[in-house]
Amino acid sequence: MSTAVTTGRGEQLSTVAHTVAAGLSGHGVDRVFCVAGESYLPLLDALYDVSQIDVVTCRHEGSAAFMALADAKLTGRAGVCLVSRGPGAANAAVAVHAAAEDASPLVLLVGDVPVPEADREPFQGIDLGRHFGGMAKAVWRLQEPTAAAEFVARAFRVAESGTPGPVVLAVAEDVWRLPGGTEVPCRRTVCGPSIPDPHTTDRIRNLLAAARRPLLLVGSRLEGAQSRAVIREAAERHQLPVVTSNKNQHLLPNRHGAYAGHLHNNTQASQFAAFDRADLVLAVGTRLDNSTTKRRRFPTAAQPLVHVHPDAGRIGLFHQPAVGVAADPLAFMHQLAHWPADDPGGGRSQWMAELHGLEVEKAVWHPVQADDGVVFGGVIAALDELTGGEVTVVVDSGTFTSWTYRHLRFGERGRLLGISSSSMGFAVGASVSAALRNPTTPTVAVVGDGGFLMNGGELITACARRLPVVYLISNNSSYGTIRLHQDKDFPGRTIATDLANPDFAALAESFGALGLTVRTPADVQPALAKALACAGPAVIEVRTNLEFASAYRRTGKGSPAGQGHGGRNGR
Repeated sequence: MSTAVTTGRGEQLSTVAHTVAAGLSGHGVDRVFCVAGESYLPLLDALYDVSQIDVVTCRHEGSAAFMALADAKLTGRAGVCLVSRGPGAANAAVAVHAAAEDASPLVLLVGDVPVPEADREPFQGIDLGRHFGGMAKAVWRLQEPTAAAEFVARAFRVAESGTPGPVVLAVAEDVWRLPGGTEVPCRRTVCGPSIPDPHTTDRIRNLLAAARRPLLLVGSRLEGAQSRAVIREAAERHQLPVVTSNKNQHLLPNRHGAYAGHLHNNTQASQFAAFDRADLVLAVGTRLDNSTTKRRRFPTAAQPLVHVHPDAGRIGLFHQPAVGVAADPLAFMHQLAHWPADDPGGGRSQWMAELHGLEVEKAVWHPVQADDGVVFGGVIAALDELTGGEVTVVVDSGTFTSWTYRHLRFGERGRLLGISSSSMGFAVGASVSAALRNPTTPTVAVVGDGGFLMNGGELITACARRLPVVYLISNNSSYGTIRLHQDKDFPGRTIATDLANPDFAALAESFGALGLTVRTPADVQPALAKALACAGPAVIEVRTNLEFASAYRRTGKGSPAGQGHGGRNGR
């Protein structure tokens, strides 16, 4: 595909900027997220003439990169973010870290300092290799103009292959305008699916045939409608209870009889105790990351493990499998779904019913009153009732997310969107990505008061595009997770965890969004119903209580079983 482009001014151009723009288009990119910067203005100008690429203008590079990361999760392709040098690149680092921890493909294009100024203490200069080197799969600086097409193709290939992750590609400010070559690869490299060899297949079939209490653990590499259908088919054929990896609760409808739960920081102890009784764990499409495996304590060394993942380098890294398979997870699941059904002793249906029963029991909301605010579990239970789980929920970070995992049961079209790094502020912009990708399914951002204000400026991005996003803010005037740890470790010595907050509903109205406030349990359903029916963005501020989660953590009555391991600012 030629990079020669006729601009709106009637000029014929073939520059690095146009080569990169054509390369993005050729790789199927239809949306990019950015904060405009002078160091890549030629690329923005080139994108002006590429009508099939939607350029989303954001208010902070961190949330722009979060949006691109969310878009990657929603499409299965690398998300693309454009930022300027120095401060812009530094701001985007939080999402590069999240993409690495989540194994999600992300291409960060950085407009860099001019070539003559490199390594000479330039204005807004930053050593991108050192800055991103511990997080990104690759960090490259394009200086040879004729290699522009090659670098774009390499960026996508590396970001999306093996264990996916972030790639940073920098282009010097003065390189964009140089001649960029004559040809561009018009599509990404497509490789056929890899499948287990017959000997390996026989070993797995024998392990499954002998198992009375098998467990199918599915992960993010099985995202998509086709994968979700084949998970259900395999579960029903072999009477396999299905548990999902961290932040992938939606991969099987939660009311399906095979659904056994979601592995995350707050998974119920009773559920983990049941999972420990499994006599075979089939882990397909998951890296077996830290949160999914309860800090590498599950599966136990005594449990036979079959691990199917595209990247051989991940297999056996922390868990020694009985059989490790470097193969396409979807191709393997198709094989599994068509193997002859085999249930030794006929006990698997009972095992599946037992695990699903634990999940059903856990999901029941028992109304509880608190003196200092609305208990957030009731809000999530109401959301489940109003939507039937047919909703995209974008979770931020904080103790309130435990209620989402517990009381929202995702349906056929439901989708959970979150990040393993538990970085605050993700949900504000990521919900914009979700609403852009799937405007027919309600999008609800579940976010705390601290997280919302970290990237709250992106509310105007939702307003500018009139996106039907509901921002459900849990406001307890605190960095809640850290406060819980603080109260436990240093009782009576509160410092740095109290927050002064605005009137979030009034703030929303000033942006042009619908603003609502929930102060009592009776306010919950009417506010949710009104927000879900709104044609544009809506903000619901829920005045939640601070002490309830801590108290119920001690008593165990109807609360999340434990709180997540904390981090900076309420993670």
